[in-house]
Amino acid sequence: MPRPGFSICVCPDIQLTKNYIDTLLQKNAASEGTWEKHVYWSDEGLPPVFWENLTLQGLFASPKVLLIRNAQNLPIDAWRKLSASLGQFNPLAWVIICLEAPYDRGKPKIPAAVKKLPCWQLAEKKAWIWQSAGLTERAMRGFIEQWAAQNDMHIDPKIVHSLSQVLPQDASAAKNELDKIALAAGESRTITEEHIKDISHDADMDIFAFINALQSGKTPDKVWKKVISSQAAGEAMIFSFLAMLLREARILWQLYAGETVRLPSGIIQQKKRLATSLGPIRLSKIWDLAIEAEMGIKTGERKPEQAMEILVAGLLALFSPQK
Repeated sequence: MPRPGFSICVCPDIQLTKNYIDTLLQKNAASEGTWEKHVYWSDEGLPPVFWENLTLQGLFASPKVLLIRNAQNLPIDAWRKLSASLGQFNPLAWVIICLEAPYDRGKPKIPAAVKKLPCWQLAEKKAWIWQSAGLTERAMRGFIEQWAAQNDMHIDPKIVHSLSQVLPQDASAAKNELDKIALAAGESRTITEEHIKDISHDADMDIFAFINALQSGKTPDKVWKKVISSQAAGEAMIFSFLAMLLREARILWQLYAGETVRLPSGIIQQKKRLATSLGPIRLSKIWDLAIEAEMGIKTGERKPEQAMEILVAGLLALFSPQK
């Protein structure tokens, strides 16, 4: 069975996307050698070398996988050019387009203009599009069962259900926790109820509590542990932390500007007070710190743990009680 002409992945969890792509590459081994991976970030546009690799030919050329990250941020003109280029199959270049925006009410956020392009319509017709909302509660059980099968671990269905309630809904963090309790299980290769107590990561990181505690001068020990675990988990978890931070910053900005935000009334009042206390200058600074951390990692200027250290130091300075 021939490989897809190109592939589209629509999922906000980059670790799940990575798992899918790895499986896809294993099923479609390159006939001319191993696939070389090249990653391009749509935030920076698609450079000339991308188009060169896309059209490469030649007797001694090596097969390449061209990964486009955060493709939802590509300008429509770049999408049109990409669509035209994908019309012809190239055995030496496999483009995998990753749209990583969070789902909205259970549906992926795909620009209407993109869905009208020939490449999108062809991908739909050929079933070259993979979609996942991430590790929802329903998807978590399948994720745990798949991990158990890959690692030769036995988990009773009742324990799978219990794990699905406490594991973080982030594939990278969830895998770290599962790997940790696998070590605790030892040679028995069986996960029990006792091992669940070893899980230290809550289902979600309360970024609001984090910012609120910093702004009030308190030390949010519980959240600091999560920040440290994010730092130790590497790039995937740090980008997850950044996404949560920016989502909270957006909510606070909307409340400061008087926009409507769908939240329980009690929570809205708390967040309004925090937004008012922070003010527009400090709120907008969150974006600067997040972009600095993201670009440092993407350009290779900083290692993920270095970017996280600088981000945390910046947040501490930003949210310290004002004199």
